Amino acid sequence: MALLHGFPFDTGTPIVMDFDFDAWLASTSNRRQWLRQTLVSGGAAFGLAACGSGGSDGAASAEAAAGGSAGSGGTAGTGGVSGGAATSGSASGARVFKHPGLLHTEADFTRMRAQLAAGREPWVAGFRALTSSGRAQLGRDPQPVVTAIRGGDGENFRAMVEDVQRAYQLALRWKVSGDTAYADQAVRYINAWVSTMTTLTGNGDRFLAAGIYGYQWANAAEILRTYSGWSAADIAACQKWLMANFYPLTSSFLKDHNATNITNQWANWDLVSLAGMLAIGVFADRADVYQEALDYFNRGRGNGASQHMVYARHPGHMGQWQESGRDQGHSTLSLGMAGYLCEMAWNQGDDLYGMDDNRLLAGAEYVAKSNLKDAAGAFYSLPFYVYINRQGTFTAVSDGGRPNGRPCWEPIYNHYVKRKGLAAPWVSALAAQLRPEGNTWLGDDLSFGTLTFSRDADVSRVAPAGLQAIVRSGAAQLSWWGSADAASHAVLRAPAGSSTYTELGRIQAGELNTWTDGTVTQGRWQYQIRALDAAGATLSTSVTATVDLGAPVLLSLPLDDGQGTAARDVGGRGLTGTLNGGASWGEGRKAGTKALALDGASGYLALPEGVLAGVGDVTISGWVWWNGVGKGNARVFDFGSSDITYLALFVSPDAMRVSVTNTTYFGEQTVSTAPLAKGRWVHLAMTLKDRTCTLYVDGAAAASIATMDLAPYQLGRTGQNWLGRAQYGQDPYFNGRLQDFRIHGGALSAAQVQALAQA
Repeated sequence: MALLHGFPFDTGTPIVMDFDFDAWLASTSNRRQWLRQTLVSGGAAFGLAACGSGGSDGAASAEAAAGGSAGSGGTAGTGGVSGGAATSGSASGARVFKHPGLLHTEADFTRMRAQLAAGREPWVAGFRALTSSGRAQLGRDPQPVVTAIRGGDGENFRAMVEDVQRAYQLALRWKVSGDTAYADQAVRYINAWVSTMTTLTGNGDRFLAAGIYGYQWANAAEILRTYSGWSAADIAACQKWLMANFYPLTSSFLKDHNATNITNQWANWDLVSLAGMLAIGVFADRADVYQEALDYFNRGRGNGASQHMVYARHPGHMGQWQESGRDQGHSTLSLGMAGYLCEMAWNQGDDLYGMDDNRLLAGAEYVAKSNLKDAAGAFYSLPFYVYINRQGTFTAVSDGGRPNGRPCWEPIYNHYVKRKGLAAPWVSALAAQLRPEGNTWLGDDLSFGTLTFSRDADVSRVAPAGLQAIVRSGAAQLSWWGSADAASHAVLRAPAGSSTYTELGRIQAGELNTWTDGTVTQGRWQYQIRALDAAGATLSTSVTATVDLGAPVLLSLPLDDGQGTAARDVGGRGLTGTLNGGASWGEGRKAGTKALALDGASGYLALPEGVLAGVGDVTISGWVWWNGVGKGNARVFDFGSSDITYLALFVSPDAMRVSVTNTTYFGEQTVSTAPLAKGRWVHLAMTLKDRTCTLYVDGAAAASIATMDLAPYQLGRTGQNWLGRAQYGQDPYFNGRLQDFRIHGGALSAAQVQALAQA
């Protein structure tokens, strides 16, 4: 018998069902087919979803990855402990993993036992959910198969779902209660599958199976590796089995995405592979495998990489999730997998949770709020930028599968709120609504997070964090992470360099942590956020964020150096450019001056990483002499991380345009005009003010749109910032000369742009 937790559509109230799915599924092929359809459709009948197909076996499977070269994002970085190597059995050197060290550590188990002994909630309710689960009982024999199939003819993966869930729940029950009968039964399940299953296959869904069940087998085994009744030989056999049957599929998928266009695959496909890969790396003591997962999450091109799982951040650090326009079952699936990935890495000393100013929390708050209702019983409305990928165009948060009751919120809630002391009102509300987390029949999640992740607060009076001041529409737009124990947050402003602050207003706990200061339009200003208690007393104060509303020069490259391979920045930030390939110095715009000369074959100028980081409203300008191109799109500038993420000025025989995207060419937001004149100096400029992007030619506005959502800061700390070179490897290099290239941290007026063109 198994417990089912979910939400009916009409009430949003948790339901619990005790039902023998094994017997039910075995009875007829029609029932198995119904389950298959339910999985693909996102489990909407129960308000849940499994990781449905991203279209990998439809027409898109024949489509090779489009858009040219892979556009490697460069070498990945990690937080915390650097990715090194492993203990014995590793392909490389010195890293020693902590065991048990996946979703749960020995300290976690000690906490669970202590809280249960003290009779404290919510641990007691969490343990009751475990012991009530039909999968946590003794007496059922393992049901291994030689060939496990997910997707296509002969599908039989439910046998693995049931047995891996039982192995985990029995191992967890042993570790908390100390009753070795549960450990012995869990060992039986693992050994039976290791000694029987030799092939994991199916259609494209085999990759999902490798990731989902790989991370689950590894977690069950990681708990049991401390059990004296599981022999060293059997542990080694399990490590070898996971490496031979599960890891290769996860690695293959992340490399070529089943030979499809990379935007064809939704975030959950990447994230289940990453969870499986990282978990197997730890259990098998393979630091190279573990590091492979970290590198992809940090810098990968696919939708499950950190930069792409959250498409964009709205004010108040609300992170629009990549699958939010699709349905809520898949949104919670990919979010849950990201949380498991971050928790497992955290337990090995790597802080993926904190990457890019808590990017996961931004997405989690957005998805949680999407699945909650207001006091009137209506779903909350959320801001939404139009999202376009290989699957289509999405314009709003999807109602599909809403509300969703996936038991995936406890690790995210307990990390950010209890460990880090940050406010996460929407995550907190949804976690409380689902507490205690019980079993999920779909089998994507290991569940029982109320028991395993709940903790008392590790910290208190944490200062508001992540204060961001961005110039948008000529005003200072503030966003921050609130303090978990604050009743409200006060917004304060002072002239830059002053210690005398004026309070602008207060945001109550639970409200969106954002403020737009439209009362000043010029000058440099600094802001602080104070966390206040119920009486208005200050608990803590954030760091200071400074903003310049005068459209300051952020980069100024005269490009008249005339010698050497460095292009000096006179803008004050030392952002020196570097000449590469066929880049040299040629005749300048004025007699006796030099200009950057690019040969159209290999020449380009590289700028430092993060040149547009933190920039909202912007002006990018320069003088351009173009010799033309036979075909294709050359770039005057292209600031990005790969062919997925960029802001670029394109020139071709047919048109000139500025485009920005965070989901390859499918999602480009574009303003375009007539082709660039050849054989003469032309002044080009683009301005972005809020969502209005204007392209200027020789000081005159040539085209404008009011629907460009993505400001530069939304693209992150781009690492491939080039003049004359494209993110797409097959596109032509720029052939011509450049001079006086500038970036302003604000949108210049038409008169100011005209003045630049007349200088």
